[in-house]
Amino acid sequence: MIRIDFPPPAFRTRSGPKGHPEIFDGIRRAWVRLSPEEWVRQNVISWMVLTLGYPKGMIAVEKEISLGELKKKFDIMIFDRSHKPWMTIECKAMEVELSQDTLMQVIRYNLAVPVAFLVITNGRHCHAVSLEGESVSWLSCMPEY
Repeated sequence: MIRIDFPPPAFRTRSGPKGHPEIFDGIRRAWVRLSPEEWVRQNVISWMVLTLGYPKGMIAVEKEISLGELKKKFDIMIFDRSHKPWMTIECKAMEVELSQDTLMQVIRYNLAVPVAFLVITNGRHCHAVSLEGESVSWLSCMPEY
């Protein structure tokens, strides 16, 4: 398991339509509904940019991909310096336990958009896998960008 130490929050929030809380997503450059999963997503992005030094310009959030006939959205994708998909991250709300189903979800995304690293997190726990050819390895820390 990988330890996550979220930096102090510096998020912009507001009350949106019907009083639902919203948070400004600096990657999407848009206000989005602040659900428990979105809270984790925004904190993970902040952690990766501020603590790990991942470049903000190489991060995509909630983009649609095709899985055969199905259309799905990944949570976070990090691109390498050549702008190729490098890491896919699946975020769950803090109260959601990470399970084999969570891992299978991100593995299915990898069939459509192959990457070198898969990550699942609920903000409390974080697991990462390195995929190199036929080799799969669990990581004890996030890869350096």
